Amino acid sequence: MEQTGANTIVDRMIRAAKLENALYDEVERDKNATGQALTVVVIVALASGIGSALAGIIGRAGIGAAIGGFIVGIIMALIGWAIWSFVTYWVGTSLFGGTATYGELLRAVGFAYTPNVLGILSFIPGVGPLIAFVGSIWALVAGVVAVRQALDFDTGKAIITAIIGWIILMIVVVVIGGMFAAIIGLGSAVVR
Repeated sequence: MEQTGANTIVDRMIRAAKLENALYDEVERDKNATGQALTVVVIVALASGIGSALAGIIGRAGIGAAIGGFIVGIIMALIGWAIWSFVTYWVGTSLFGGTATYGELLRAVGFAYTPNVLGILSFIPGVGPLIAFVGSIWALVAGVVAVRQALDFDTGKAIITAIIGWIILMIVVVVIGGMFAAIIGLGSAVVR
């Protein structure tokens, strides 16, 4: 089904980056937007992966490390989206009485990932990592808006819910990322 006007993925991504409450309400209700939310996460993962791979090549980490980082980045983005959405769903509904389904939160949080597309610039020496960091903070703020709108509660509860979810996500990312790094490290040690 072709989409036009305000429902195109690019338009929705721009509105998500602008932190428009109406966008998060819209995608929460639109069950057909789940595929778009997945696409947003994949676009962001590809952009960040390209930025990381280019940074690895420029930093002379080697093409194998760059490709490994690219692949791991995509996998981690998808896992991260599912985990952050689930934890915020559970915290928001169980502890704060929010009203949403997991699918509604998954869609809203997926669009909140949009500012992380700035990760494609992370390869630029000096300022690239700072730009990517700004994108991450922006995405966290978008996540708060997404959580608030999807769970239908106030900003204070949304901040607490999003931060708890983000902290748990970071723990999982460090653990899984460490496992991937060890696997990639073992693989490159065997090749030598």
